[in-house]
Amino acid sequence: MAKTIQAIRGMNDCLPEISGTWQKVESVLRQVVANYGYQEIRTPIVESTDLFKRSIGEVTDIVEKEMYTFEDRNGDSLTLRPEGTASCVRAGNEHGLLYNQQQRLWYMGPMFRHERPQKGRYRQFHQFGVETYGIDGPDIDLEVILLSARFWKAFGIEKHVTLQINTLGSNEARAAYRDTLVEFLKASADQLDEDSLRRLETNPLRVLDSKNPDVQAVIADAPSLIDHLDEESKAHFETLCARLTEVGIAYEVNPRLVRGLDYYNRTVFEWVTDSLGAQGTICAGGRYDGLVEQLGGKATPAVGFAMGIERLVLLLTTLTDEGQDDSFADVYVTAMGDDAQSYAIEVAEHLRNQLPDTRIMMHCGGGNFKKQLKRADKTGARLALLLGSDEMQSRKVGVKPLRDGQEQVTVSFESLSDTVLKLLSEK
Repeated sequence: MAKTIQAIRGMNDCLPEISGTWQKVESVLRQVVANYGYQEIRTPIVESTDLFKRSIGEVTDIVEKEMYTFEDRNGDSLTLRPEGTASCVRAGNEHGLLYNQQQRLWYMGPMFRHERPQKGRYRQFHQFGVETYGIDGPDIDLEVILLSARFWKAFGIEKHVTLQINTLGSNEARAAYRDTLVEFLKASADQLDEDSLRRLETNPLRVLDSKNPDVQAVIADAPSLIDHLDEESKAHFETLCARLTEVGIAYEVNPRLVRGLDYYNRTVFEWVTDSLGAQGTICAGGRYDGLVEQLGGKATPAVGFAMGIERLVLLLTTLTDEGQDDSFADVYVTAMGDDAQSYAIEVAEHLRNQLPDTRIMMHCGGGNFKKQLKRADKTGARLALLLGSDEMQSRKVGVKPLRDGQEQVTVSFESLSDTVLKLLSEK
């Protein structure tokens, strides 16, 4: 027997038992962004490696340790995209979507990072993101946060998530703060781990993002970036906070929130939950006003966010009944005998035409009615249609409810769709 081939570690199959939950989640995400007037953009999975080095930052865990990078047959360095923002900016610049324009975009698709797989976090993961361009004020920051908050309401989990926000200020203010932070950290260099010491020389703000408890104890006393803001960034942040309060969105200011990517400035935010064990981030974003120009376009204000769908699905299945409905048919069509089989096909196709939102499955493979009804039960169908030679000749259909103990009825072909719709509508 040939050796079986298994999936690559950290790259998981989405099996039928959970794919229905994924489809529901994706449908809600699409509905909400459509409600806000956002348009979909689809970008390639493979991009030039330089795109991510220039956007994410060379001294980041993603670029240094996690990217899937390879040379193609022409000797070009290519990378499986580790995130979606850089690709959106590249596409916007390339196709003239950004200069002197406003854009509200969204995307959804697979991303790739070679990190240690764990529950809800994989090497191939799926990300949903929102990106806006050409709008400078705090009103668009508020809009993307409101949009993300609407997801939690739609999923019924708003009580299980908390909004944390911060501001990184302008590039100039951040540079001045950098010097203050470096001086503070160097005084405690003997308490920093290897990663933090390396970041101290290349990107000191990333030390604030450390997950090492010993380093966290050091940075607890670090000077706060919010105390070193320029006046414009301070006013921007204060206006955002005031408007969040006005619309009833609760938030916490987290002065240690810096985000893991180099392109952020001013507003940054995360939605976090403790319902998955240790506090985890399920959605994160912020402003990145310099990235469009950094990647070859004209200076363009921008703000957006992204969320991992695997973590969202995990949260939903943990907190709600989502995923408990394992049915994959509403109506199961059975037939006894070869003559009735052709009638069964006609009945099934008629119902699919009349009731396009109803899941109609037809039995294949023969067997007696008992076997066919057993299969119908396994699909989770609420109704079975029973067809034999008598039903075929009289143009009638036997309708058998499978879940609520109602009596079987026989109806005409012409009234079948109305009967099915009525029975499926009853609780």
